[in-house]
Amino acid sequence: MRGKQAPKRSIDPDTKFNRTDLAKFINYIMERGKKTVAEDIVYSMMTIISDKTKLDPVEVFETAIRNVAPTVEIKGRRVGGANYQVPMAVRSERSFTLACRWLIDAAAAKKGKKMSDRLAEEIIAAYNSEGTAFKKKQDTYKMAEANRAFAHFGRS
Repeated sequence: MRGKQAPKRSIDPDTKFNRTDLAKFINYIMERGKKTVAEDIVYSMMTIISDKTKLDPVEVFETAIRNVAPTVEIKGRRVGGANYQVPMAVRSERSFTLACRWLIDAAAAKKGKKMSDRLAEEIIAAYNSEGTAFKKKQDTYKMAEANRAFAHFGRS
């Protein structure tokens, strides 16, 4: 690794709910620097969640992230001319990032509705331990379990 590691930047909480995890989620949704558009998507998603579930949308969001966040991931490792899929433990920050990415990708893959509606549906599904993003986590766990024999390659 060249140079020194970039400093960890502190992120300001979002304006409406005053939460840093929601601010990060807004930043992940943002495209081409249009933060107000991303905020509109997330805040309308939160109102849709509260209307559909009659629960606190922040709690639903937290639980959905917790249900989708992985603790194990698969990384390719080249050992002696062969590539192995090695299961590795995931740090909490990366776990949150992967959960957000999987939720956003699952919502973006659906067509026909506004992004806020698709995100709300995916987060409600993840809250109920179902949906595309939750299935992605399950598939990752199955892959890690199948390749558990190569876990010793991860420690070096």
